[in-house]
Amino acid sequence: QVQLVESGGGLVQAGGSLRLSCAASGRTFSTFAMGWFRQAPGKEREFVATTTWSGGSTYYARYADSVKGRFTISRDNAKNAVYLRMNSLKPEDTAVYYCAADPQNVGSWLGDYDYWGQGTQVTVSS
Repeated sequence: QVQLVESGGGLVQAGGSLRLSCAASGRTFSTFAMGWFRQAPGKEREFVATTTWSGGSTYYARYADSVKGRFTISRDNAKNAVYLRMNSLKPEDTAVYYCAADPQNVGSWLGDYDYWGQGTQVTVSS
């Protein structure tokens, strides 16, 4: 059974940094698209970043405009893990952050992802 477990969320001041982790189990995820999404109170879940397999050991990263230059997605296939490094955090980054996996390696939008974690809360104070 596929399982995704996020960790690393917390309370941080504006301008600070956090590193989210997603531990995956149940499948080999090296050829999956792996993504991060977030959902703020009263808002829809939105795309943050994704890493898709481009063949061999090459992966392509894509980011939402709102986090480009501040967030970095990475993966460690040996550990079946995906990370989201978040720098220069802003109050508007406050949300529950979700890790997701797309076995078809498309990763274009929320609906492509078959597996989801339970989420980890990130709160950025001003």
